[in-house]
Amino acid sequence: MEGGGWAIGVHGGAGVDPKLPQQRQEEAQKLITRCLHLGVSALRSSLPAIDVVELVVRELETDPLFNSGRGSALTEKGTVEMEASIMDGPKRRCGAVSGVTTVKNPISLARLVMDKSPHSYLAFAGAEDFARQQGVQLVDNTFFITEENVGMLKLAKEAKTITFDYRVPMDTCSVGAGAGNTTLQMNGLPISLYSQETVGCVVVDAQGRCAAATSTGGLMNKMSGRIGDSPLIGSGTYACQLCAISCTGEGEAIIRATMARDVAAVMEYKGLSLQDAVDYVIKERLDEGKAGLIAVSKDGEVAYGFNTTGMFRGFATEDGFMEVGIWD
Repeated sequence: MEGGGWAIGVHGGAGVDPKLPQQRQEEAQKLITRCLHLGVSALRSSLPAIDVVELVVRELETDPLFNSGRGSALTEKGTVEMEASIMDGPKRRCGAVSGVTTVKNPISLARLVMDKSPHSYLAFAGAEDFARQQGVQLVDNTFFITEENVGMLKLAKEAKTITFDYRVPMDTCSVGAGAGNTTLQMNGLPISLYSQETVGCVVVDAQGRCAAATSTGGLMNKMSGRIGDSPLIGSGTYACQLCAISCTGEGEAIIRATMARDVAAVMEYKGLSLQDAVDYVIKERLDEGKAGLIAVSKDGEVAYGFNTTGMFRGFATEDGFMEVGIWD
């Protein structure tokens, strides 16, 4: 999808379960559409790309529909540990946080790590200490926990597996069938349903500046302390002078592939177009992993790719193009 001028892409996760009720599909599309309009308005007001990606991901974190901020997946201990990263393309400045438990908007804490600290990545107690020093809004961990996720954690524990899709009503999901009945694996271990719901945003502004941001609660029933791809610069998030990328899906596979950076690398070293680079990485770098990504280029192009059943995504460009979709 070729463009020119500014462009924005938003995602709400890859690996959508085909059994997802129509009402949930419509709710997801409405949220992505709302976020696109929010980003478009900011871009028309000449807000820099880095500000726009933070603004949009904050909106996604605030709504409990996707797996970030309020509505995040629960650890095996029944708590929420969130992670996020943000990257500004022109000078490749970045900030990331992991193991955040009380920060209402992790993406804004990641931005503060980038802007207000000498570091690029803070985690767990150190990230929480920094949040208090910066005066960001803090809430009790229970704020992020929804009744639906409590129920899904119970089912995941009963099945003794990591669970990915907790938007599908419990009476239609197959978690209770147990991990041994599925062929899908993560790092060689069986898991049940696959539906990551990490959120992300990529933007190029009218000046050609690219930026990316990604935020997630991780996996349902994950081990406490697990860190996925979302806060890892070059894996889940990357932005440079050429492009910006935000990934979603099987974090362990995305980490192994350094997936976001690889898109920029094949553009830079192989001379591929944005969409060709995305297609190459999805096909050649994931091995048996399942994932997706959204991307924009400095020239206002937008692109996406996934090898899962679906991916919540939406795009808008300065020339009037707007698209919101789930399936291939």
